[in-house]
Amino acid sequence: MSMSEPKVSAIICTHNRDRYLGLAIDSLLAQDLDNFEILVIDNASTDTTKAVVEARLNDPRLKYIYEPTLGLSAARNRGAEAASAPILAYLDDDAIATPTWLSVIHRAYEQNTKLAIAGGKVTLIWDPGTQAPPWLSEGLAGNLGAYDLGEEITYIQQPGLTPRGLNYSLRRSFLDQVGGFDLKLGRVGKNLLSNEELQMTELALQAHWQVAYLPDALVAHHVAPERVRRSWFLERGWWQGISECYREQMANEAGWGQFARGGERLVRGLYKSIKFIGSPAICFENLVYSYGQIGYLIKVVQGLNSANSPEITP
Repeated sequence: MSMSEPKVSAIICTHNRDRYLGLAIDSLLAQDLDNFEILVIDNASTDTTKAVVEARLNDPRLKYIYEPTLGLSAARNRGAEAASAPILAYLDDDAIATPTWLSVIHRAYEQNTKLAIAGGKVTLIWDPGTQAPPWLSEGLAGNLGAYDLGEEITYIQQPGLTPRGLNYSLRRSFLDQVGGFDLKLGRVGKNLLSNEELQMTELALQAHWQVAYLPDALVAHHVAPERVRRSWFLERGWWQGISECYREQMANEAGWGQFARGGERLVRGLYKSIKFIGSPAICFENLVYSYGQIGYLIKVVQGLNSANSPEITP
């Protein structure tokens, strides 16, 4: 690596989130790593996103790139293409990184040549006037980005424990190897498709790479007030079910067995929601889970193949 080449490319993909974007950029400008770049990928925003970035462009480490194709995976791929470093670190536009975030990530990759993916702990920031409602379980808090596997570095073996996309890094050579992020996974506009990080972890483990949780790579994530509604979690659960079905199709796991799996999970979720009706958080978590299985089963019935983009809405 030449002296001028950055050690890490920090990438923020953003779409109409000017409310929090400046704080995210400022947290990256305050990093203690000695050589890095920051790329803000403006994903077809219509608010003041460009102005927020331009106000900080006097710092030579910061670059602004407009990506007209709407979709998180498209924006992530654009960021990877424009990046100069061998390590790509993605921070959400509504998150704040601690000053050592990039140095912790860089050190992990330097010390382990088999490391393909790494991410760290995520805590939640509640806006003034909002707080965690009584029906929000620890499990559902994960839908808001919360992620904590403890205080020790952990190597992920179960894809479901993969690092959160809002605090996420990859080795460029691995991303090139798998052909980038799948454009049919990840959010596009108002749909809440997910599982792109889970898919990446599966691909990494299959190819004998390693995936790590780094507790010291700490990020805090703003909880937008509009997400503190039951309807948002139900919609999020619905799209999670659709995402899981699509992931199975991509992995050649589609077929009649999906009906049995989805049906069993639906019944189990409904049973638990009734069993724990006296505990609002556990009851609601299982209702969200059950609702997601309905989305999953509808997607199975449709038999949507990988060439189509899902357009189901709850």
